[in-house]
Amino acid sequence: MDSFNNLEKIKKEVSDFFEKMTFEAEVQSVEQKEEILNISLKTEEPQILIGERGETLFAIQHLLKLILKKKLGVEGIFYVDLDINDYKKKKIAYLKEVAHSSAEEVVLTKKEKILTPMSAYERRIIHMELAETPGIETESIGEEPDRRIVVKLKE
Repeated sequence: MDSFNNLEKIKKEVSDFFEKMTFEAEVQSVEQKEEILNISLKTEEPQILIGERGETLFAIQHLLKLILKKKLGVEGIFYVDLDINDYKKKKIAYLKEVAHSSAEEVVLTKKEKILTPMSAYERRIIHMELAETPGIETESIGEEPDRRIVVKLKE
């Protein structure tokens, strides 16, 4: 994907989107890293926009991508990564903490640990975080929406 020509125009489109939804939201930043458009938003009502387990946030993120693609005439593949009140940043930090504490527990007890059901996005973070951990491996088991990770000693 080519570089976005005008990040200020994107910021305005995102602001207009939330205004039309009648949400008071401030677009804090719009940055581009390769084909990813990172958008950071602050609002007084984050729980409504984030939804249960971030489902509403991911839906809004998808809608924004479609709107921006159409209004800006962007060709090719690009991704919108929307973060509201640092929800994703905090969630990633929490998941990394869960990954490491689970790995430590597995090493100490020599027993595998089955984590709670997670979205594919959350599981990917855990898998990536533990990929280089010596003596530990992870695998996903089960079917959606109850798919979960097993952290265990490498065989």
